[in-house]
Amino acid sequence: MKYTYLIRENYPFLTKSEKKVADYILNSGNTIIYSTMSDIKKNTKVGDATIIRFCQKIGFSGFSDLKIEIAKEDFSQKKEHQTSKKYYDEIANNLTEALHSTIRLLDEEKLNDAVKMITQSKNIYLFGVGSSGNTSLDLESMFLRVGVQAKAVLDPHFQAQVASLLTVNDLVIAFSLSGKTKDTYDSLKIAKKNGAKIIAITNYIHSPIGKSADLVLQTAIEEFLNGGSLAGKISQLYICDLLVQGYEQNNNIDSVGLREKVLRSIIDKSID
Repeated sequence: MKYTYLIRENYPFLTKSEKKVADYILNSGNTIIYSTMSDIKKNTKVGDATIIRFCQKIGFSGFSDLKIEIAKEDFSQKKEHQTSKKYYDEIANNLTEALHSTIRLLDEEKLNDAVKMITQSKNIYLFGVGSSGNTSLDLESMFLRVGVQAKAVLDPHFQAQVASLLTVNDLVIAFSLSGKTKDTYDSLKIAKKNGAKIIAITNYIHSPIGKSADLVLQTAIEEFLNGGSLAGKISQLYICDLLVQGYEQNNNIDSVGLREKVLRSIIDKSID
């Protein structure tokens, strides 16, 4: 059953404060799935209890439960529209759009500043969990090929320990599409307290992780229900490649020589 129908059906039985929540959600549409209770409180001037009561009155246990239902409806609608196309064409279109959307959000000045931060840092750590953690491993490998030794840290406990030892000479590059990954955010707070510089690679500049960063490079894929999608990964990897090639160009790196060294170190690992 559509959540909008549930809200309108129960609207006459809501209190004045609960109707504020209902109106905000109806006006927000599917984008509400990327909002938090804090966002709703800020825009409606109501408390946590009012938001929870509203959700319960329309049949959900809480705000997270409601967001999941909205995301399911949105995901199902998109799937229905895709039935007229071949699935492999649809995947290719999604990946292409991921790149184009990321390019549209690109700020060249910020990209250049990020490259300077990488160049000037003594130590570089890459924070991310889940799929974003895998992207941090990819960037670690990409950096190695241009002579930059960055360390990907995926375990939240190790992230916190590393963050506690950082200084003003160090840099953290943090990955989170939503910008709300709690483990990563908690580690960044520790890093920031110690004076480390932070680059966030996220969809949302004004997310908690975005706000904690000195500089944000935006990705472009919203995937509340489809976490870890290839399109989201492509958006992140595009930014990674820009950082690596930007560093390579700005520092006149002998990329051929470095790549030869890397290749020679592993060439004997291949089976003839």
